[in-house]
Amino acid sequence: MNTLEINEQKDTRSVEAIEISGSKAVLEALLQENVDTVFGYPGGAIMPIYDALYDYSEKLKHILVRHEQGAIHAAQGFARVSGKTGVVFATSGPGATNLVTGLADAMIDSNPVVCITGQVYASLLGTDAFQETDVINITTPVTKWNYQVTDATEIPEAIAKAFYIANTGRPGPVLIDITKNAQLQLFDYLGYKKCTHIRSYRPEPEIRKEYIEKAAQLINQAKKPFVLFGQGVILGKAEEELKSFIEKINLPAAATVMGLSALPTHHKLHVGMLGMHGNYAPNVMTNECDVLIAVGMRFDDRVTGRLDKYAKQAKVIHLDIDPAEIDKNVKTAVPVWGDCKKTLPLLTALLKENDHSEWVEKFRELEKEEIKEVIHNELNPNTDAMTMGEVIRVLNELTNGEAIITTDVGQHQMVACRYARYNRSKSSVTSGGLGTMGFGLPAAIGAWYGAPEKTVVAIIGDGGFQMTLQELGTIMQFGAKVKILILNNEFLGMVRQWQQLFHDRRYSFVNITSPDFVAVAKGYYIEGEKISERKDLKTALEKMLSHNGAYLLEVMVGKENNVFPMVAQGTSVSEIRLK
Repeated sequence: MNTLEINEQKDTRSVEAIEISGSKAVLEALLQENVDTVFGYPGGAIMPIYDALYDYSEKLKHILVRHEQGAIHAAQGFARVSGKTGVVFATSGPGATNLVTGLADAMIDSNPVVCITGQVYASLLGTDAFQETDVINITTPVTKWNYQVTDATEIPEAIAKAFYIANTGRPGPVLIDITKNAQLQLFDYLGYKKCTHIRSYRPEPEIRKEYIEKAAQLINQAKKPFVLFGQGVILGKAEEELKSFIEKINLPAAATVMGLSALPTHHKLHVGMLGMHGNYAPNVMTNECDVLIAVGMRFDDRVTGRLDKYAKQAKVIHLDIDPAEIDKNVKTAVPVWGDCKKTLPLLTALLKENDHSEWVEKFRELEKEEIKEVIHNELNPNTDAMTMGEVIRVLNELTNGEAIITTDVGQHQMVACRYARYNRSKSSVTSGGLGTMGFGLPAAIGAWYGAPEKTVVAIIGDGGFQMTLQELGTIMQFGAKVKILILNNEFLGMVRQWQQLFHDRRYSFVNITSPDFVAVAKGYYIEGEKISERKDLKTALEKMLSHNGAYLLEVMVGKENNVFPMVAQGTSVSEIRLK
């Protein structure tokens, strides 16, 4: 592997070297990067770092998870809510490979995470030693950068580079693999210098003002402009800039799943969520607008539907910090490279006063149709069985949009994304690109540590909960006050919905039997309740939210309810189904 290419300003003052171990250098680096929380699980190859951690317990909070996948999902939740970098410790072999799903999730969803894994002695590399795996080659496709350290002198620079790469440009996961000999090795430590530049890495492309001017010209001429915004707005801390941009000329704006909470749900120009289970109006109007302005989103297939029928009538303006996303899926008329925190104000300044209120009203007309056909019945059902939507409606009434909501993956995820209210940025945490079942509970634990002053609600299905329910042990031991809301339909609901709609109701291995979740929670000394009657819903949710500590509420909902609207795979967004 190539040597590090870190260029830093040299301090001309003499620094007195002190002899420390590689393990201690790791922990000193974390302190210098303002890390205060680490999620991890010890093992043989990382034992020297854990031994050093014993003396840092007052400076670094370590959360012992029950599985390494739980550690990285918790680090993702922590990063998404706090805006800081999530940090993970894991040992070699199975400890490191258990991180792979979380790394892939963090990569596709642009979560800044630094994973530090232990590795066998350098002299044993390549010998199939106990718990040796080639973690560098395994994780190369799912990390923004990875590096193997075999000498302690490399540790400060490697970790500095890791944090710089994870946090700058389009964020992502980084993995540093440290051999056991490097952890034990004593060396002359000259202090820690943060990385501020790498010769071969340009985190932000140069902003080209001619493209800003071309984009402004297109928007000024547009009769039916439409803004799509994604998580790039949140990552760029550009929420206010987005607001100023759309408010200047009354631009309708819709969120991707990952962009939720960048704009308050109740904002007058927020016209809903895009995508396969998004709202009716923004999907239909994508193929009606004349200028489509994408801000910090990547035109995922769940947003576009059939690409050959996606927004062909519109001129597309794409604002993104990652040049690789420009023209990758959707051909743009004007690419606007750069951080949207910087590019949006430049664009806003060139917009001429205009009012697209009539255009916005067309979205509201379609919204009324969706309310009539879908939303009213989902939020206010007249069926005996409760719906997921009505549970979210009552939760909204009680939290007033101030809770942080994490979700797992499936029908409950789409229902929560559709109906949950978000007043503040960084309050929606979900697995968007990878769709990782088991994400919701550990992500909620991390989110609580990222914002312990907030109410954190993990909305999870009965299937996904069983993938990582061992993390109840983490809650038990360390006291994260997470509210766990299981929406139980006794099915792997999203798969069942597809089998119903597209496979003639041939329900193949989707009916899932679950344990007594309340009894399981109580086994971990976590209070809980199960309800199946509508009359108990509000009281049960109030009890969950007011409980001083973690709490599990299982709500039995309709077994064969479907999530609509829906853009079926292989169809256009214009062909979205209301039922």
